[in-house]
Amino acid sequence: MPKILSFTPEFLSSGTPGEALFKPAPANGPGASFSFSNGFYSSTKKAAKPGPRRTIARRGGEVFIAVGKEIRWADLSYMKDKYEDTKFAKEHGRSRRRDSDASQESEGYAQGYRTLKTTVAEDIRQLVISPHANYIAILTTHTVHIALLPEPRELTAKDSGPIKMKTYTLGPTTHVTSQTAIASALWHPLGVNGTCLVTVTEDAIVRVWELSTADRWSFDRPTLAIDLKKLADGTSVDQDFGASLSGNKGFSPDSFEMEVASACFAGRGSGGWSPMTLWVAMREGDIYALCPLLPEKWSPPPTLIPSLSVSIVAKVASMEDDPTISQQSKLLAQQQLAWMSEIDNQEPVHIESPAGEPPAEIYTRPTKPGRVPKLQGPFEIDLAPEESSDELDGFLSDIFVAGAKIDADDLMFGEEDALEEDEDQEGLSIGVVCFVTSSGRLSICLDLDGVEAQWLPKNSSKVFRLMEEPEPPSLLTFEVMDLLRGSETWDGNWPVFSPDYNSRYSFFVTDSSSITFVSLASWVFRLEAELSEASVGNDFRLNLLAGGHNSTRERLYTQKSDDHSSPLAASCVLRDPDLGYFLLSATPFSPVAIEFESPAPDSSPEFRRSMTRSPTYDPEPDKPLILCEPRPAYEPPHTLGENSNIPTLLEQLGRGKYSKLLKEEVRLSPATLQIMTAAHKVLSEETHRISAAAAELFRRCERLQIDLQSQIKKANDVASRVEQVTGDDNEEGPVVCMNEAVEKRIKDAADRQAKLTERIEKIRRTVTKGVRRELSDKEKAWIEETKSLAIRLGEEEGEATETNVKQPYERYEEASVLWGDLKEQVQNVEKDEGGIKSPNVKVPSEIRKKKLEQVFGLLDRETALVEATKGRLERLSLS
Repeated sequence: MPKILSFTPEFLSSGTPGEALFKPAPANGPGASFSFSNGFYSSTKKAAKPGPRRTIARRGGEVFIAVGKEIRWADLSYMKDKYEDTKFAKEHGRSRRRDSDASQESEGYAQGYRTLKTTVAEDIRQLVISPHANYIAILTTHTVHIALLPEPRELTAKDSGPIKMKTYTLGPTTHVTSQTAIASALWHPLGVNGTCLVTVTEDAIVRVWELSTADRWSFDRPTLAIDLKKLADGTSVDQDFGASLSGNKGFSPDSFEMEVASACFAGRGSGGWSPMTLWVAMREGDIYALCPLLPEKWSPPPTLIPSLSVSIVAKVASMEDDPTISQQSKLLAQQQLAWMSEIDNQEPVHIESPAGEPPAEIYTRPTKPGRVPKLQGPFEIDLAPEESSDELDGFLSDIFVAGAKIDADDLMFGEEDALEEDEDQEGLSIGVVCFVTSSGRLSICLDLDGVEAQWLPKNSSKVFRLMEEPEPPSLLTFEVMDLLRGSETWDGNWPVFSPDYNSRYSFFVTDSSSITFVSLASWVFRLEAELSEASVGNDFRLNLLAGGHNSTRERLYTQKSDDHSSPLAASCVLRDPDLGYFLLSATPFSPVAIEFESPAPDSSPEFRRSMTRSPTYDPEPDKPLILCEPRPAYEPPHTLGENSNIPTLLEQLGRGKYSKLLKEEVRLSPATLQIMTAAHKVLSEETHRISAAAAELFRRCERLQIDLQSQIKKANDVASRVEQVTGDDNEEGPVVCMNEAVEKRIKDAADRQAKLTERIEKIRRTVTKGVRRELSDKEKAWIEETKSLAIRLGEEEGEATETNVKQPYERYEEASVLWGDLKEQVQNVEKDEGGIKSPNVKVPSEIRKKKLEQVFGLLDRETALVEATKGRLERLSLS
């Protein structure tokens, strides 16, 4: 959970140019409508259609905000520095920056914000920036425009006037108001230099556009168009699954059940088939997958093709001789092998990428088994919650997919070089699919089987006809949580996902009245450890993991839920050296920003390099101690600052057929009644909004008093704690110096720590003595040998284990007898030599000496043996 430091900063607060970026232009002129609809002045009188509001996009520290029919650009870092410089100059009478000049404003320096003109005819609903941040897709309810983003140096020029972007209309005969509305527009993760756009309309038609500014025809017709309703009923790859040009909009069950709510891809760095899998969420609750969905020319990351090749070859080899594998699975593996073989036979084309990116390798989409994949789904949701009585619980609004991690160990098996550390190499080896409903019910599912490439069979294939229909794919529900309260749900609510900057397993969910942070990191890595390392008790731990409240959920921001006229835009997360960890959203009238504490240490090397201090760096003053939790600053309701619509009504009536009645006396007539009715309708709506805003202001004033009392109480508590630390709270005794009091506390704490350490050591020794550890094998063998020796010595009763071996005391007695006999023989020999003449046989003295030496040597050896045996017996008897 990120720690909130503050809410909307000062440079985006009321009365600053930052707030003006989000305010709509006033609707002036005789043709302006005074009807208030969906929180902003609409160009038409009809109510806006419910749908996602992704009106904020980012490029580094730059943001693009869609307001009505125009786009406003701002460099938040520049605006923040300029605001702080202006504030410092007002307070101290000089500029905060050493190299700035007091005449910057007069010389027309860049303001840090510009207006970008577009050619759209309706209000902008979504902004989607390309992966390399050189294109931006501008979406209304029915149209798509592709604009070339100006370079930063052009946007930061001295001229502060509006800029007209170069814009291309995408599908001028396809995406028009007479056709179905657009549900999602996605930049394909494997597009060449981020120039492939995938559009999904509400009537379940997927179109792939490969854009090139050098070829204007690439904006007119898609390179691939797939009608998912036809593909769901398809039986052969030879059928035509293209979009119908007749425009028949008659009712059918498919058109009702396959109304698209949203679509998404997994990240480019995900493993397996994830980068080329399009996930489609239907409004009625069904989930579909389309894999592989590729443009004609595509650029994979370096690890994608090797990882797929290794997995496909291993899969085919394991299935070849396994009789338990179904025939359909084997044929599908052969299809994947044929698809991969065509890629392996290609020679990729190397082209230059934008600055800072490695050269791209371009491949051509394989033609076999077919260019249109099979539609997989609808997925069965295992362990799904029971159906609710609330109809909004079944209407999906958005989908978010975190692909499986790259299996780097299998990919680099036997290779000396290791892959670079990447965030996508961490996490789960299975995919995580999250989808949210209009009522705020978030479902987190696991794709245990994994979505793989599938194609329909050929029309001439008889093998597929004889085989049974495969089981439908499924998703396992891991956790379900409600993000909204009962009073916050309404028909026009449309929650959307916003990915987090720090982790692909955390995201933000933004609905019309709140922003919620959800993190899956608390269980993702534990689940991966249990799945990869099978050990004792694995099932028990998995059950505990699945049954507990695992995901982190925290409500970050809440506005008045009954005010449906100010829906929040989808959150946009930024991370910049000057801004920090920053979340930005907006209502149609003002920004909503939350500043988080940056995670430490920063893992991104680019971010660490950007944090290098400049030579003219001025250290910021220390931030004050935060006594209370940060909360959003009160913003007056926009109703209090709006002009009345009565003058506009009077102006319209003055140009109509009732103009004379405005100048005459009031008379009872049908015309007068009609004028009074129209005026009452406008006036009652205005007075109701003003009274509601005044009541909210009164409640905020009362709440301000309560908050002020709470803060004073907390400040007093902190002050009393400080006095206790410093010793100033001792009013009766003598005054003690602060240093002495602090040193005394430190000494007392050290003494108490020493006593605790001594107690712990005593307890440890006592526990060690009381615990008996098991004997080792050597100790057990030594005990057996001692017992056997004691039996042999007669110390204990029992039978010796070795019957053929003489006992030690027997050997000792025999040695003693032999030693006595030898000693007597030696003495007799000495006597004989002294009393009896020796015969005339002459024995050389050398031989005699050697014989004597041998005899004495044997005697010494026997003596040593006897002494050693005696000593050993004595030691054994003592032990």
